[in-house]
Amino acid sequence: LQDEETRKDYDYMLDHPEEYYRHYYHYYSRRLAPKVDVRIVILVTVCAISVFQFFSWWSSYNEAINYLATVPKYRIQATEIARQQGLLNKTREKGKNRRSKEEIREEEEEIIKYIIKNKIDIKGGYQKPKIYDILLFQILLAPFYLCKYIIWYCWWIYCFTIKGQEYGVEEKLYIIRRYMKMSQSQFDSLEDHQKETFLERQLWIRENYEVYKQEQEEELKKKMALDPRWKRYRRWMRNEGPGRLTFIDD
Repeated sequence: LQDEETRKDYDYMLDHPEEYYRHYYHYYSRRLAPKVDVRIVILVTVCAISVFQFFSWWSSYNEAINYLATVPKYRIQATEIARQQGLLNKTREKGKNRRSKEEIREEEEEIIKYIIKNKIDIKGGYQKPKIYDILLFQILLAPFYLCKYIIWYCWWIYCFTIKGQEYGVEEKLYIIRRYMKMSQSQFDSLEDHQKETFLERQLWIRENYEVYKQEQEEELKKKMALDPRWKRYRRWMRNEGPGRLTFIDD
């Protein structure tokens, strides 16, 4: 009877011996209650999720590198850079260090992938993972990010609402991204010529963006109307799709 609650239950049992089922419940609920600190469980869970995130992102990044190594445009550029740096010549040494064609091919493939990793900036969901993006660091740095956002928001209000300054390129792209409801990684994965088109059409102005959005929706409808797969789907929905009732004479 070391803690206060246990002593209270014991005193209650002495005063009400007929409620033995209740006494059994309280006794075993205390005996079988987990002794592990909830904070430790949360910390271990967050760490496990963070480790899974990091290795999953590395896997996606390596898949992107392997894919780019098969694209002729990037493979030819990487091969040319490797030749200029003399990296491919080393793989074909003769004499005692001579190796099989399979070994040479594998080493050349690794060199090409190495060049692609260092020369091509992969953006979006397949970009090179950073340790600060995992859940554990995001939680630890949350106060810093919150303060940073508050400072940035106050600066935005002061510069563009109070002083009425004109938007710069970064500010215009930020407004366009917000209108499109895209994350930063999704917006970064867009081609540069697409962003230039956004700026040329002044999509940071709400009216211009609404016109652009309407045009994109109309273009999508035209593509879907001409797409054979979409035609088959509509034909199936019309003839055999869900919600259709048929009456067969007996």
